[in-house]
Amino acid sequence: MTFQELVKNKSVRTYIQRADESLVALGYTEHSFAHVTHVAKTAGYILETLGFDEHTVETAQIAGYLHDIGNLVNRVEHSQSGAVMAFRILNDLGFPVEDIATIVTAIGNHDEGTGVPVNAVAAALILADKADVRRSRVRNRDISKFDIHDRVNYSVTDSKLEISPDHSTVTLVLSVDPAFSSVMDYFEIFLHRMIFCRKAAEKLGMRFTLVINGQSLI
Repeated sequence: MTFQELVKNKSVRTYIQRADESLVALGYTEHSFAHVTHVAKTAGYILETLGFDEHTVETAQIAGYLHDIGNLVNRVEHSQSGAVMAFRILNDLGFPVEDIATIVTAIGNHDEGTGVPVNAVAAALILADKADVRRSRVRNRDISKFDIHDRVNYSVTDSKLEISPDHSTVTLVLSVDPAFSSVMDYFEIFLHRMIFCRKAAEKLGMRFTLVINGQSLI
């Protein structure tokens, strides 16, 4: 089964939708199809740009698409529960054991609290997931009731992950509207994620940098 076929799978789509519904109830930002599709495409872009073969790129895309299904079980340790779910789904769909192992490992290691970029697919998934900061992820439309996560995501008017031509650096470039959030707010909630991105970049032989409003901060 290809990545495009997996995206159309009714059961997989149901798991993603229901997992996001759980996060809606908890007040989290969007973790539905927009997020997982973005992460899948970005993870694929990273490995394709670095010269990995097509099969590895597609494996990263699948890991990206499935990475948050563990939220269906519980937000706590969702990476581990998501890895177990992914194993069952992919095994039932007849995926090769080698691919299942790689994807399960990547999903189980994508959270900054417990994860480690143990292989290239895991590293690409980490970078793609943590770089998805954008205004459209905020569900709460009442600005007066924004928490810090809402403010930070809403303040980001543009975000992109760029790999330098010589493949030495991967940069998260953000445009932030200070009317809604300060740069310090960003670091308050995302510092551990940025450290995690640095480790993921190093696994891929690159340096991670963060640029906000034209200023290099990491």
